[in-house]
Amino acid sequence: MGDVLAGIHATWEFDTDSVLIRYERGIRTPRLLQSLRERRVPHTALSSVTLTPGKRGTVVLRAVPRPGADPLVEAAAGQLKDGCDPYRLVLPAGRETLAEYYADELRACLGPDAGEPADRFLVAAPEAPMQFKAYDGRAGFDGERISFRWFWTGASSEKWKAGDQTFPVTDLCGVEWRSPEGLEGYLRLLPRGSECLAPGPDTLAGPVPSGIGTGTAQSVHPVIPRPARADQDPAAVIFGLGYGPVHESLPFAAAVLESVRRKQSVPPAATALTTTARRDPADIAERIHHLGELHRAGLVTDEEFSAKKAQLLAEL
Repeated sequence: MGDVLAGIHATWEFDTDSVLIRYERGIRTPRLLQSLRERRVPHTALSSVTLTPGKRGTVVLRAVPRPGADPLVEAAAGQLKDGCDPYRLVLPAGRETLAEYYADELRACLGPDAGEPADRFLVAAPEAPMQFKAYDGRAGFDGERISFRWFWTGASSEKWKAGDQTFPVTDLCGVEWRSPEGLEGYLRLLPRGSECLAPGPDTLAGPVPSGIGTGTAQSVHPVIPRPARADQDPAAVIFGLGYGPVHESLPFAAAVLESVRRKQSVPPAATALTTTARRDPADIAERIHHLGELHRAGLVTDEEFSAKKAQLLAEL
């Protein structure tokens, strides 16, 4: 097609095999869309196209992605508000006829598998490296490993006992993201073979392709218990007001999820030996001081205090 359709907050450029969506950088544009900047969506990643009336004299053109085609949508798991939906293009009602034309043109480009879930991600995930500040720690992702470094002002005693965490992507089977705009938001990694100690509404982000996911992981790896609450789980960071906003934490979750799926589809290579980098002595001293406070408060036993202190001193 090769045409451009400009709407509110975004512009769609129609190519022969895809739609290039560019998001505006204005102050009225949702921060998630600003952070995404642009996305190329192949026609093969779409299941349908709709055109519906919008609010205040507008119409909404929406491309509906196939289940399993977009890691961002899979990680969001239906929690995004309409204004943050990267597949919506809002236009003035006067452009309805033009929007209907492009909707018909785009529908004609949908592939024969449009009604089926995708067996792999077809839309590119946000690129690593990336990081964001959660309520109880700082999360980082370099493309191969996810790291959680705890804040002494926010992390629970369980996380302090466990210490800072690093998770190779190859050791994970998925990720859970609960929007920070609601109560009890968090980003939670799912190690292979992990199992929650108490049932809850949480599920693996997105549908799992055949041969990939919790079932396969648990059949190969022993079941590893994990805390039911994210604030006690060393494989999770929790969100609070101003900590872990959607435009930072959701792209992070999508990038991790895409990397997990990609690694699972590649035959395992020989594992290289890694060495632990030496820690800053001032940081170690601060952690030992906080550990002592937990010990004096009765939150850490004598044995746990001695073992954790020895572990921290060994990192010097």
